[in-house]
Amino acid sequence: MVNVTIDGRQVQVPEGTTILDAAGKAGVRIPTLCYWKGLNEIGACRVCVVEVEGYHKLFAACNNKVQEGMVVHTNSPRARRDRRLNVEMILSEHEGDCATCVRSGNCSLQKVANDLNITVQPYKKNAQKDKSDPRFPLIRDSGKCIKCMRCIQVCDRIQNACVWDVINTGSRVTVGVEHAYRLDQSDCTLCGQCITHCPVGALQERDDTERLMEAIQDPEKTVMLQIAPAVRTSWGEYFGMSREQATMERLCGVLKRIGVDYVFDTDFSADLTIMEEGSEFLKKWTEKSDELPLFTSCCPGWIRYCKSRWPAYVPHLSTAKSPQQMFGAVVKSYFAEILKEDPHRLFSASVMPCVAKKHECAIPAMNDACGDPDVDLALTTRELFRLIRSLNIDPLLIEEVLLDAPFAFGSGAGNIFGATGGVMEAAFRSAYFLATGGNPDPDAFRDVRGMDGWKEATFQILGKTLRVAVVNGLGNADRLLRAMDDGKVHYDFVEVMACPGGCVGGGGQPVHEQRFMAAERAPMLYARDQTDTLRFSHENPSIQAIYQDYLGEPLSELAEKLLHTDHESWHMPKEAWRPETVFG
Repeated sequence: MVNVTIDGRQVQVPEGTTILDAAGKAGVRIPTLCYWKGLNEIGACRVCVVEVEGYHKLFAACNNKVQEGMVVHTNSPRARRDRRLNVEMILSEHEGDCATCVRSGNCSLQKVANDLNITVQPYKKNAQKDKSDPRFPLIRDSGKCIKCMRCIQVCDRIQNACVWDVINTGSRVTVGVEHAYRLDQSDCTLCGQCITHCPVGALQERDDTERLMEAIQDPEKTVMLQIAPAVRTSWGEYFGMSREQATMERLCGVLKRIGVDYVFDTDFSADLTIMEEGSEFLKKWTEKSDELPLFTSCCPGWIRYCKSRWPAYVPHLSTAKSPQQMFGAVVKSYFAEILKEDPHRLFSASVMPCVAKKHECAIPAMNDACGDPDVDLALTTRELFRLIRSLNIDPLLIEEVLLDAPFAFGSGAGNIFGATGGVMEAAFRSAYFLATGGNPDPDAFRDVRGMDGWKEATFQILGKTLRVAVVNGLGNADRLLRAMDDGKVHYDFVEVMACPGGCVGGGGQPVHEQRFMAAERAPMLYARDQTDTLRFSHENPSIQAIYQDYLGEPLSELAEKLLHTDHESWHMPKEAWRPETVFG
């Protein structure tokens, strides 16, 4: 243990503790900006500088450790002056159009500047003028970048995507794209984790809220909107609503107030995905296919990563579309027939916890229902919040409204899709039934739950042992694939989610500074599953009806046409220039 004095308060902390953590134990708050515990502790912004007796230089509190007898002053005249100077210099290179910034009111730089009482900018503005392609789902504005390096750290260390890098020298140093000239030319997975880790508005998703409003206001369009399971865990956070207040029914009421014609639950198509993907797995497994292991395909960020980094495993991806895309295909075929409506007049939208969903719905091959895109538009949870706020709607004043039939609900199995391990667990609940004709204990496959980055389990079906793995975070997916390549591990079925914690921790979810929210959101999904009277996808009456009335059975010819896809029908930017792609 080490004894230190911080602002006159004596505290004893373990050896190796940083000044920042020691100050926290002493009840002293030191402002930070670039810092993210365990991820970015590089002292780049110098906002956390403190004065230590006996030393001439100031110390960054985030990455300097305490020593025995150290006396620290966090608010000495020199520390305050330099801290304020550092923030003023950052502001001089920051495009401070706060009134029109997506992070206004939720910006770390804005908060630090306000806390330091900086009301005048003494230095001439010299912000960079470079913005990435506004048509791409992920947009970077270099004029707002504060060079904190968080985006680089999360992209490299957590996601292993290595999209961002430091470019240029001297005063021109900034963050740019590695191995490509433009972001849209890179192999970015669009996981969106750089957005949720950025402390300012330098990174954001493309805003498509006006496109939704244009469709709503078009008298020739019937607007249908699906809501992903993970959205129900987070949509009320920005409004300060409790979990009990932020219900799906209240959100349905809000969307009806906005003008959406039909509001559906993506849980329905999650159940549909289970029927198709579970049947696909059983077919390959019983036939001892050389295409095992089968990888789940409901995460578009993972699909982009696999295609760009591990193309040899693309044939192992399930051909089942994601729940978002299955829903779009069903809406513009099956539901269009129910309505006796021209499918070209149906506008299919979604609210997803994900940025990559914007790319997924724009893939040219995702048009199997009528030739139009199966899903016309995908909004993130953040965009949903901005849309509601822009229309001056207070959700707490909106009455709850039931979602629309026949896609008003899904099973508990479909609901847990939003948490890491949920797809695997849901798939085996129904795969067991499809193989044996009987239901297992719905909690028999709970070993794949939890926030661990790489989980393994074995299950017994028909006396045979199934070896499965669940990974979340693309860095963990990369580790697993390397181990598979080296012959160290062998699996039959693998679930991959690009974002840490799964969709509940998605890159399109609300931003909370230095808080990993997935672990707080996931229990909501499991709690609903536990109390749901319907816990198996194959028992969902709407699922039974669509197969009986329209699709026939899982993997039928019509099901293959509408609900499955060819992952090799499109290319990632760099993949398109590989010799084997160009020359065959």
